[in-house]
Amino acid sequence: MAFSSTISSSRIVHSPAALAYQSKPNNNQNNKKIFHCRSFSPLPFISRLSYVSRRRKGKSLNKHILASVTDISVDKLTEEAHIPKGQMWSVHKFGGTCVGTSQRIKNVGEIIVNDDTERKLIVVSAMSKVTDMMYDLIYKAQSRNDSYLSALDAVFEKHQLTACDLLDGDELAGFLSRLHHDINNLKAMLHAIYIAGHATESFTDFVVGHGELWSAQMLAAVVRKNGIDCKWMDTREVLIVNPTSSNQVDPDFSESEKRLEKWFSQSPSNTIIATGFIASTPDNIPTTLKRDGSDFSAAIMGALLRAHQVTIWTDVDGVYSADPRKVSEAVILRTLSYQEAWEMSYFGANVLHPRTIIPVMRYDIPIVIRNIFNLSAPGTMICRPPVDENEDEQIIDSPVKGFATIDNLALVNVEGTGMAGVPGTANAIFGAVKDVGANVIMISQASSEHSVCFAVPEKEVKAVAEALESKFREALNAGRLSQVAIVPNCSILAAVGQKMASTPGVSATLFNALAKANINIRAIAQGCSEYNITVVLKREDCIRALRAVHSRFYLSRTTIAMGIIGPGLIGATLLDQLRDQAAVLKEDFNIDLRVMGVTGSRTMVLSDTGIDLSTWRELLKEKGEVADLEKFTQLVHGNHFIPNTVLVDCTADSNVASCYHDWLRRGIHVITPNKKANSGPLDQYLKLRSLQRKSYTHYFYEATVGAGLPIISTLRGLLETGDHILRIEGIFSGTLSYLFNSFVGTRSFSEVVAEAKEAGYTEPDPRDDLSGTDVARKVIILARESGLKLELSDLPVRSLVPEPLKACASAEEFMKQLPQFDEELAKQRQEAEDAGEVLRYVGVVDAINKEGRVELRRYKKDHPFAQLSGSDNIIAFTTKRYKEQPLIVRGPGAGAQVTAGGIFSDILRLASYLGAPS
Repeated sequence: MAFSSTISSSRIVHSPAALAYQSKPNNNQNNKKIFHCRSFSPLPFISRLSYVSRRRKGKSLNKHILASVTDISVDKLTEEAHIPKGQMWSVHKFGGTCVGTSQRIKNVGEIIVNDDTERKLIVVSAMSKVTDMMYDLIYKAQSRNDSYLSALDAVFEKHQLTACDLLDGDELAGFLSRLHHDINNLKAMLHAIYIAGHATESFTDFVVGHGELWSAQMLAAVVRKNGIDCKWMDTREVLIVNPTSSNQVDPDFSESEKRLEKWFSQSPSNTIIATGFIASTPDNIPTTLKRDGSDFSAAIMGALLRAHQVTIWTDVDGVYSADPRKVSEAVILRTLSYQEAWEMSYFGANVLHPRTIIPVMRYDIPIVIRNIFNLSAPGTMICRPPVDENEDEQIIDSPVKGFATIDNLALVNVEGTGMAGVPGTANAIFGAVKDVGANVIMISQASSEHSVCFAVPEKEVKAVAEALESKFREALNAGRLSQVAIVPNCSILAAVGQKMASTPGVSATLFNALAKANINIRAIAQGCSEYNITVVLKREDCIRALRAVHSRFYLSRTTIAMGIIGPGLIGATLLDQLRDQAAVLKEDFNIDLRVMGVTGSRTMVLSDTGIDLSTWRELLKEKGEVADLEKFTQLVHGNHFIPNTVLVDCTADSNVASCYHDWLRRGIHVITPNKKANSGPLDQYLKLRSLQRKSYTHYFYEATVGAGLPIISTLRGLLETGDHILRIEGIFSGTLSYLFNSFVGTRSFSEVVAEAKEAGYTEPDPRDDLSGTDVARKVIILARESGLKLELSDLPVRSLVPEPLKACASAEEFMKQLPQFDEELAKQRQEAEDAGEVLRYVGVVDAINKEGRVELRRYKKDHPFAQLSGSDNIIAFTTKRYKEQPLIVRGPGAGAQVTAGGIFSDILRLASYLGAPS
């Protein structure tokens, strides 16, 4: 299509609306519009688009929104009023959510009225969802879908109803008149698009920009209604940008400054409502500022006015240290440097688009992110950090300000010996990537130059791989390059902080946190500025990784997902202890222990967020499902929002113990009082310990020997500090300790056993205690911890169960017949008493002779073993250091409370290893 125009003192407008109908010039000489159109074609037909507004001597005359741009001669600036610049200006930006309803527009009006800054410029977006509705109009029209008409009616109705709720009198009549006019123009344009089946980018930009025009006019009217003089600005008359790509524009600050001066000379005001998102090209063709355009508009206007501050109003309290949807304990950051905000924005944090920061950085203008729905929240200030920043704060604050992630990526790895030392290889690789229009998110190369890997969006990786294989086909065939490999399903995790550059050990802390969460890193990148450390991970690990590193830098609690197996006496006691201590652990120790599941042998109860431990018994009884250990494990471990998982086995079941190796291999920590795994077949034990030592997955079993007594940890401490174990001897069974402490005077052994059974000190079948097997397992555990490779079958065990009674069908029958065999033990007791000694049932680890045994031994009455009472345990460590005087550990070695306490202690030790403050 061809356009012609005549230059005159009147404004000359080229209107695509004329393509659809004949427009008659207005006879009003103050607002003369002349249309020239030589021919019509339904094919691509846009030449000039803009908004026309005639303003003179500070008065806003009749305004018409047309599909055109005014030809402005910026060289003939009016001298009536020059726009002042500097600290007297504040710039506010309100997004679509902030002006989504009439009530919210009123709230925005109140904020503007209550701002006591001398001069204010407010950038406003379209009402919530309106921009999407406008894009939908274009899509439907060019798809030749007649529903674009009803969709346009919905746009009209939304703004008509909002205006009627906000305005009255002449303001309402004026706005509705302009709205009708705009809708008619849009209807004509959309009809032309419908006929052509295509919309140019300029047409699309013009159509979608109407939402900002309408919201700016309504907000300006609301402010005027509150008694404040206010003008509204169509920023297409002021902001000039140069398109650089389909998703990028560069502001022309020099030209925009001239046009702002021109605009203000015609419409001076202390309060200006400006449209966000939209601008014009140097040829006066309407365009948009693309993604997050309204934020960009506010930053540009702030720079043009040299404002003292730009406030971005959103629906969040500020910038979080991590995505709060993924890390519930994420905190609001009070301040961010421009560089930190830039880095976090680039890596997907909901801060600002990186380009938004560029204009304000030039003049050190701070940006404040605030929540329009929570005015009491101070928000986050993005600014240049002060030079004299408090040194104490530097020490206290984490060197990492926050973490951000990008999902749906793929790694491309180009490797081969022929790359090393060959100039131009990287240029060829990324030249091929550029040719297919792919965006490279991250690059990593080792100093050996053997390989280059980089991350691209997953949707672009196929084209990238094909381009590289085509580009390097000859090198691949010749073997100079070995492969172009694709690693799909990746995510990026970035740690950002300006203080990282001056703080040693940040990388070590980051990688240590990931390792302890059992997360593998696929690639690493860090710039020499050290503001950012970027790692590439499996997509499925991303949220766990984010939570792990966030917790490690003390920005949130150390959170552990727990599964309790075996809610019997010990398991139930542990759950009650966890319930009673949960609040203290959170508040005082920054540890969040969440029981995600409880399972018995028949039923289990599961939760995605954590079981209420005050009602776990009722939940298990009333809402329990059929127990399935694999399903239980998957749910407890499958919660990607919690980085660390521990399964606590409170059973004595060998089948459960056989799962430990698989759990550790899957990155699940294991804590247990169950002796079956550590005293089972030697090869399985060695395999289990080897896996545990090689990985960052922890396996704690303090309560397997001595319940809550620190026996395993004492033995490890001795060995790790270089001591040599000579002998371990002890009374390891609380039941047998009680029996022989009570087996005095004329009392028979069967009488003491019956008393202990009645008091609950023995197993339901006392033979389980009297057989000595439990003591033998504890001896094997200590022997193996000491480095001896013994099988359970290698230990001679003195059983206290008479041979004829081993085959008794029931515990009752056993107890009935036991008195028949009292004579032998009574005789041994008398012999010991005659020698001034006592009988004690002990386990022995003889490290010198590399053997172990369980036996009934006699001790002098002044020996520590002879001075026990009740069900206490006692263990004596004879070592190279403690040779003359053994190291003795003594205390309660049985009972649900102390055993559960030992397990609880292991859980807290695990939390400490995973990053909880000590």
